[in-house]
Amino acid sequence: MVVLSAEESPRRPRLQDVAAEAGVSPATASLVLRGAPGPSEATRERVLDAAARLGYRPDRAASLLARRRSRLIGVLMDVRSTFHAQLVEDVHEAAEEHGYDLVLSTVTRTRDEGRAVETLLDSRCEALVLLGPEAPAPRLGALGRELPVVAVGRSVSSAGVDVVRVADEEGVAQAVDHLVGLGHRRIAHVDGGSGVIAAGRRRGYQRAMRRHRLGAHVQVVEGDHGEASGARAARTLFPSDTPPTAVIAYNDASAVGLLDALLRSGVDVPGEVSVVGYDDSPLSRLAHVDLTTVSQESQQLMRHAVAAVVERLDGGRTVPREVVVPPRLVVRGTTGPPPGGD
Repeated sequence: MVVLSAEESPRRPRLQDVAAEAGVSPATASLVLRGAPGPSEATRERVLDAAARLGYRPDRAASLLARRRSRLIGVLMDVRSTFHAQLVEDVHEAAEEHGYDLVLSTVTRTRDEGRAVETLLDSRCEALVLLGPEAPAPRLGALGRELPVVAVGRSVSSAGVDVVRVADEEGVAQAVDHLVGLGHRRIAHVDGGSGVIAAGRRRGYQRAMRRHRLGAHVQVVEGDHGEASGARAARTLFPSDTPPTAVIAYNDASAVGLLDALLRSGVDVPGEVSVVGYDDSPLSRLAHVDLTTVSQESQQLMRHAVAAVVERLDGGRTVPREVVVPPRLVVRGTTGPPPGGD
């Protein structure tokens, strides 16, 4: 192995080197390399050619520090959610298109939203994108007064917070309509807990059932975000004399837990019972799961979320706004007609 001394090590080209090579001042070279207006087209060509010949790469950290910009978007996610993993991939793609990078902070079994958000604030993030936040609206509003905040997946009445969400009530209604169209009447719902998002989906289920004159068959079973809640729901629903012929779960994870419990009990899906999830997460698309679900159009959500951040930081927008993305039912292999046409 050959080790170069400090004198022999190749020095990284600096802005001053590019300026000298192009025959311009460092200030002019900086304007060209930042794409700022001012220099003529001929000057731009000379500077860019010089930078290419020298192999110049700008010191991104120093440049951002000089402008007092970090160009970092903080993203809050639940590490246990496969759907949040999909959203992070999509938001990363959208952020890069606008020249921003991400800092991730996770909610876990032992780490709540408050601690996760504090980490993002300590990391000099310029804005926050919160995936499915459960904090009270006043807390989100207070956070929105500190820096731009986008809440993804839920409505927030507080001024100053942008919202990007799917029409959850409509999404669950599409699931109910699909099942009723197949002939189902006894359709149950596995709830997602006490949060705002769960409340919207529960409300969508109840309203759609009443619209189809099936109010007498409304059945909401206690649940939460995880697979275990789906398994518990199966133990609650199916020992009865008149079990449901279809179940709509709060999310895909809960639906997969339900499917697993039914499979272990020898219940055929969709022959004896149909199952619908929500999110269209990577989990739902696995060949052995093949789950009928409601897509939240994750790419659209994240493009709108990043656009909201860019409009705040680079465009000067101050008035908050809400973007509601239409959901889309994705029919796969876990739904079919009820047994015996019931």
